[in-house]
Amino acid sequence: MKTVALAATDGMLSFELAIASEVFGENPRYDFAVCGSAPVLVGRFRLEPEHGFDRLARADTVLVPGWADVDVAPPADLLDAVREAHARGARVASLCTGAFVLAAAGLLDGLRATTHWAHTDVLAERYPAVTVDPDVLYVDNGSVLTSAGKAAAMDLCLHLVRTDHGSAVANTIARRLVVPPHRDGGQAQFVPAPVPARDDHPLTELFPWAAGRLDRPLSVDDLARRAGMSTRTLTRHFRTVTGTTPLQWLLTQRIRRAQELLETSKSSVDAIAEAVGMGTATTLRRHFHRTVGVAPDAYRRTFRGQ
Repeated sequence: MKTVALAATDGMLSFELAIASEVFGENPRYDFAVCGSAPVLVGRFRLEPEHGFDRLARADTVLVPGWADVDVAPPADLLDAVREAHARGARVASLCTGAFVLAAAGLLDGLRATTHWAHTDVLAERYPAVTVDPDVLYVDNGSVLTSAGKAAAMDLCLHLVRTDHGSAVANTIARRLVVPPHRDGGQAQFVPAPVPARDDHPLTELFPWAAGRLDRPLSVDDLARRAGMSTRTLTRHFRTVTGTTPLQWLLTQRIRRAQELLETSKSSVDAIAEAVGMGTATTLRRHFHRTVGVAPDAYRRTFRGQ
């Protein structure tokens, strides 16, 4: 029987902790333990760990839930226990922003990793030795694994079960929890499209104007003419406001509109491609898959259910 230790300290997130408990704590194939140095406050809940960090250091698999404030340094005793477990050969996995704990422990140096999309830039800047992938649901490096934001913790936990006991066992757990046993694509499909952060910039009126004409061909010259500025000035303002180019912003808006139509309408992919200015279903599928990580049909199944 494999032992799974879940770290519990002040500052961790209850959602990810609960996911791990549901997947491993209710599974007779695992010896599951919640480990910490003292009673902790997890969100609105008070939790009393069953074991100390010494038990975590001896586990086969160590799970580190999300870290509520990524600007707060993880406690030294947690970092020491995680390092000791990894040095002994344990499989160490972070859930959501728990990646910051693994990075602080030095376990992600030289490896590819992910975390919640809202914090990937911070992780990459703070730990330059880590190759941060902002689009995937989880990364499996063998002995070190990381998951993306929130519900992606479930994807990683089921992946661990699938690795240990096969797809049938993982699928049984997924059915009990009423979740997909495997999701296609990455967290890019859940990231909001870039929007202006202020409403007093020179492009205030241009954004809604362009967003209302996504079914038509629009060029940088069209946008510049509407904004009453040169294409160079327009591009500079776009970079400042959205962090991207006018054409990339337009493409993102078209993809976002396609996502909305896939979620809310019964229109065919061909009709949606025309409605968002992509022209053909082939063009939409190519850009959609490259941007979101899954095909339009797969995206529709995910968000509209059965």
